[in-house]
Amino acid sequence: MFGLHYKWMSSNNFDFRFALAFKKCGPINMRNTPIPTLSCNEPTKYIAYYRVSTQRQGISGLGLEGQKSIVLEFITQTNGILLEEYVEVESGRKTNRVKLAEALKLAKKQKAVLIIAKLDRLARNVHFITGLMASGVDFLACDMPSANKLTIGILACVAEDEADRISQRTKIALKMAKERGVKLGVYGKELARQQKEKAMHHAKSIYGYIEGVRGRGIQSYAKIAAELNAMGIQSYTNGDWHGTSVMRVIKRIESLKSAT
Repeated sequence: MFGLHYKWMSSNNFDFRFALAFKKCGPINMRNTPIPTLSCNEPTKYIAYYRVSTQRQGISGLGLEGQKSIVLEFITQTNGILLEEYVEVESGRKTNRVKLAEALKLAKKQKAVLIIAKLDRLARNVHFITGLMASGVDFLACDMPSANKLTIGILACVAEDEADRISQRTKIALKMAKERGVKLGVYGKELARQQKEKAMHHAKSIYGYIEGVRGRGIQSYAKIAAELNAMGIQSYTNGDWHGTSVMRVIKRIESLKSAT
């Protein structure tokens, strides 16, 4: 007997579990095969990978919590198992993806699927795409579950072509601006000068508070920062004070005094 057929499913000679197993798994080889259980497939194991930017996370509309919500909902609906989550916090200049490498390594070891929230979020990231293809790990995007390695390959080509085109357009635009007599980098220098003036103005405005704290015998930058926070005085970035930010203010004032 090599397998079950639909016409046998109503026969009293076979346990109902064989018929159910056939319906779920297809023909079953009966030679030295134990009676199948009601579940023939193990739940899919997933390794979640999230990528956020410290600068654009709030603007993008898909920050860390949004990505987690999408991934967890998908895994729950498909009765999968989430083994681990990796979060990559990166800036635009960062090219090495430490957390992605760790996620791919674990997925390969556990024979799990790398799952991401939205493919379009990473489709233009050449480093992500090439790293994923080279790893040989299976992946799944919640917004495009049917995407496969061919899809990723096409996206890699498109992303690389787009990057080349942007680079070419930038070079051409800079060349044309230079030919028109535009001095490149002037605006950046002016902006830096303005920021320096604002920082110095702020340092002058709060240096009296720092001197008052130091007058009470508190000399540690960290402790001075704690005192400024307790008084409700905001830092130059409108946030909390830290030892380094206190040090910068003191250095600015000292440099101003030494210059005069």
